[in-house]
Amino acid sequence: MNRKSRWALVPVVLWGVLAVAGWMLPAKEISASERRPLAQMPKLTGETVMNGRFMADFENASLDQFPLRDSFRRVKSLFHTLCLGQKDNHGIYLTEGTAVKQEYPLNVTSLEHALDRFNRVYRDYLEPGGCRVYAAMVPDKGYFLAEESGHLAMDYEQMERLVREGMPWAEYVDLTGSLEGSDYYRTDTHWRQERLPDTAALLCQAMGAEVPRERDFRAVALEEPFYGVYYGQAALPMEPDTLYVLESDLLEDCRVYDHETGTVTGVYNRDTGSRDLYDVFLSGAKALLTIENPRASTDRELILFRDSFGSSLAPLLVQGYAKVTLVDIRYVNPGLLGEFLEFDGQDVLFLYSTLVLNNSAAIK
Repeated sequence: MNRKSRWALVPVVLWGVLAVAGWMLPAKEISASERRPLAQMPKLTGETVMNGRFMADFENASLDQFPLRDSFRRVKSLFHTLCLGQKDNHGIYLTEGTAVKQEYPLNVTSLEHALDRFNRVYRDYLEPGGCRVYAAMVPDKGYFLAEESGHLAMDYEQMERLVREGMPWAEYVDLTGSLEGSDYYRTDTHWRQERLPDTAALLCQAMGAEVPRERDFRAVALEEPFYGVYYGQAALPMEPDTLYVLESDLLEDCRVYDHETGTVTGVYNRDTGSRDLYDVFLSGAKALLTIENPRASTDRELILFRDSFGSSLAPLLVQGYAKVTLVDIRYVNPGLLGEFLEFDGQDVLFLYSTLVLNNSAAIK
């Protein structure tokens, strides 16, 4: 066998070894980097063979259970970005050491859907209840990093204008001056709680509530490294983040009631069992939560209509209120809110990220 023939056999042998390893190695249940369950090898039966389901499931399982899958994904991503010169991978790009989702263009239809839902909540509950209403948008990282790095970004000025016009009954609070690109996790969508005291103070000042101070909190790092959602999606070499929680004596005394399960927890829950470390904040995605502040010097209440960004911000707003109720209308129909909440003169804040507003189909 000549040298050319021997070299031609290398990929064949390599592929054969990987194929055998795929059959012999135990199947993995989840992908830690992608934070999703992996497809499992299907059972071989006459019925699944005849209806074609076996081959479809086998193909999915083969892709998910392929040996060194994460390594191959990373090599592919590096090839596309370094060799082919692609500016992003799966819509994610790296700039200044942080991963950013390219959110473009502005989806006006999606924004109008969200505003229609908010207006329904106002008409049905807030206006009759005499509530004081505020609104704010959480800009995604692209607001700060897209233009300078040469990537596309949606028209944030138009989005803000449409929100102001679509919610004339709410006092709009501009958060952009209190934030910058480094206030977000490098590997994830979300903002970093330890960088939010100024943002929380801005909101409390606008609502006339007691303003939290950074010195009121102590930052505590979690031991487990935080691999955010962009870490798996980008499949590019990145160091994990360190996730901090802001603790205080007041927050330690607060209790969180989950209206869905009837359970009571603390503000930070380190035992959620979730693959997403960000779920330490108020136990992750929940339809309806109420934080009780036993140290409150006021009887004021806040109702926060929010997405996941509100989970890490809400604890910083508690100081000025006896009760803070968080509502996520992606998980509860607004028409049912009257069965759980009484609207009677509370402060109400609509706090949504530009990512959710631009992709609002989940809002009921």
